[in-house]
Amino acid sequence: MHASNDLKLAVIGLGYVGLPLAVEFSKRRSVVGFDSNPSRISALREGHDRTLEVSDIELVNATRLTLSADVADLADCNIYIATVPTPIDEYKRPNLTPLLRASETIGTVLKRGDIVIYESTVYPGATEEQCVPVLEQISGLKFNVDFFVGYSPERINPGDKEHRITDIRKVTSGSTPEVAETVDCLYREIITAGTFKATSIRVAEAAKVIENTQRDVNIALINELSILFGKMGIDTEAVLHAAGTKWNFLPFRPGLVGGHCIGVDPYYLTHKAQALGYHPEIILAGRRLNDSMGTYVVSQLVKELTRRRMVISGARVLIMGLTFKENCPDLRNTRVVDIIHELGEYGLAVDVYDPWVSKEDARHEHNIDPIDRPEAGIYDAIILAVAHREFVQLGAAKLRSYGKENHIIYDLKYILTAEASDLRL
Repeated sequence: MHASNDLKLAVIGLGYVGLPLAVEFSKRRSVVGFDSNPSRISALREGHDRTLEVSDIELVNATRLTLSADVADLADCNIYIATVPTPIDEYKRPNLTPLLRASETIGTVLKRGDIVIYESTVYPGATEEQCVPVLEQISGLKFNVDFFVGYSPERINPGDKEHRITDIRKVTSGSTPEVAETVDCLYREIITAGTFKATSIRVAEAAKVIENTQRDVNIALINELSILFGKMGIDTEAVLHAAGTKWNFLPFRPGLVGGHCIGVDPYYLTHKAQALGYHPEIILAGRRLNDSMGTYVVSQLVKELTRRRMVISGARVLIMGLTFKENCPDLRNTRVVDIIHELGEYGLAVDVYDPWVSKEDARHEHNIDPIDRPEAGIYDAIILAVAHREFVQLGAAKLRSYGKENHIIYDLKYILTAEASDLRL
């Protein structure tokens, strides 16, 4: 085991989670930031983070951060923090490939006394059941004898400049009590909000995966209530405002549920549950409902077009926003694409406008070509899908200027008042 002063850090994976972590640690000690994508390293060396989680000034000032795509640069490190994505595949099954590849990379440089810390969201048991065997096989070392493992789940909130990595309390854990303390002390260097040392790695893994599962289920409930209130002709937002006057009413809102966490993490938990022979009812019901919201939105729009005797086939629709949440360029698992595909099934022509999105990323991730800016007076319907600050600032009059004389505004995010929109969730 290494003394605190002897810890030499490497962060493996420089995305939304890894880069802010590497930059923060580099304020206190030397850090190697590794990413297997050379173009990502080149862009960061030029001083710009396309995820916008780290500012150009912060990158320039990170003088103790070495950026590299060369595995050889990891050899002198003794703490390896893996921050790679853990997505799901097309069948909603956990895809651990990035995590296992990161483990293989670390295994090639792993030495006696080293610690590997995982931050990626996984199901309980995955670190020790999936990652550790890879580390042992590649390195030839023995777990908890020659090397050790920790787990400290990421709590990055993309686009949130108020709750940054240092401001969010961090759960930590280790494969032995001594390692748990080392890992906890390490994170205490940078986390001003404090840390919470879990009793085991499996507890820390479970704590992470249920954070977003709980939110997913709660949003599913509100989405179902929104559908019900829509049938009753009751404004959902008005109901939520009224119910919110009670101190313990949870302030969830209806909407599309995507992103790298809420729309993904529950499947990691249900995968493990089913492997144990247990079929989770509530979690999967919530997932099914939230995954169906794109279809519901389009059905409501088509009904309104029909009610107004507007032609559906060939009608033009402007979708404002493509990212999975407001004020960030993150396209991972955005459910706006469900609306786009469903509109296409009805024969509607769709334009997508999002000032936060790179056209290259939109094409690569979803085969979508966003427009540069909307034209005035050409759309039959306008869907406000993401509450970017730019859209909020436009106001109802400007948003309506994009529509034809007879058009529909469907506000999914309560950007406008009930009176200013035609349809709302």
